[in-house]
Amino acid sequence: MQPLLLLDEGLRLFFPVAALHGAFWPLLWTLAFSFDLPFSGAVPQGQWHAHEMVFGTCAAALAGFLTSAVPEWTDTDRPRGPALLLLVGVWLPGRIVGLLAADALVPLALAGDAAFLSLLLAHVAVPMARRRLWRHWSFAAWLVVLVAAEMAIRLAWMAGEFALAQRLLVASLLVLVILFALSLSRINVVVLNLALDPSGETTPYKPHPGRQNLAAGLTALYAAAQLAFPQSAAPAFLALAAGAAFMDRLAEWFVGRSVLASHVLALAGANAAAGTGLLLIGAGQLGAPVSPAAGLHMLAMGCLGLALLAVFTIAGLRHTGRPLAIPWQARAAFLLVAMAALVRTAPETGLVAALHGLDYGLAALLWASAFGLWLQGFLPFMLAPALPDCPEPAATVNTLDKGAN
Repeated sequence: MQPLLLLDEGLRLFFPVAALHGAFWPLLWTLAFSFDLPFSGAVPQGQWHAHEMVFGTCAAALAGFLTSAVPEWTDTDRPRGPALLLLVGVWLPGRIVGLLAADALVPLALAGDAAFLSLLLAHVAVPMARRRLWRHWSFAAWLVVLVAAEMAIRLAWMAGEFALAQRLLVASLLVLVILFALSLSRINVVVLNLALDPSGETTPYKPHPGRQNLAAGLTALYAAAQLAFPQSAAPAFLALAAGAAFMDRLAEWFVGRSVLASHVLALAGANAAAGTGLLLIGAGQLGAPVSPAAGLHMLAMGCLGLALLAVFTIAGLRHTGRPLAIPWQARAAFLLVAMAALVRTAPETGLVAALHGLDYGLAALLWASAFGLWLQGFLPFMLAPALPDCPEPAATVNTLDKGAN
């Protein structure tokens, strides 16, 4: 094993970093600190928690994905060595501040996270501009929104505008759901075609063009509406529409027995969790006996949790020269993170009342176990040279482009 190989590609570094953060930060909050964060002040502790999941775990995972995928899309050199160290270096201060919930250090965390997201944006936008390749421009556009949201959240905290900060945090979570939907329209073409024909010689699955961006577009409308019109019922109806679009997208997985492959099921489950979460939010805001928090937790844990582990697994195998033979650790991780989402949301929907009081700790343990298991199975791959017997990752992207056109 060669530790320096972690700096050879973005996903080799950032996927393990995101898994470590995702495993330990919630566990420390719930079991070590019992939600009594060391330096907690005026900022609500729940907002610290939500912020770290969005701009800690998920943002690190996004960095790993984009710094590896964009060079393939644009046929440019990928960031390595010092560039990746700089990225992780400016990401880290915000995570320490978030773990301690230190209100006094919010300006430092703001500077670090703004620098991290801005550098990531540069790694995405500059190669696209040089190659005049605008097909994937939406990723750069949503990164701009994420940078703006991060800065606005921190400034709202500093100004004591915690209600506004809460809406901005919800909008940031929804931006990640949108990025998942956009990524899915690219990844799922390859995954389903390889499930149907492992040889890669044919591409029997073709996505329906009308489904590619509908869920992302409706989620964007809901995100803007809940931010601008918090007292209106209109955002609730938009949430229901976005949820229905994700549910309609489940038709993409009607491919017979091939759907039973664990990584295919994980992507389908993430899509279903996105639809369920948005439907719960809409129903709760329209008066159903469901807490809107149930929908937010289903989005964060069910949708994004499964999506992260699926991308970690699929890209982790392909980019280290391995076929899509899913290790048992990844299969167990998919199951554990789905269980964590169900345990966390069930009491908020009025189901399984016996879990009240136990859901936080149990969900944190299941969640941490999922990311810890994935890390145990895949860190050796990230520390080893790529195997020569599997097609290069670029072949995956070429297949994706053919399938999506």
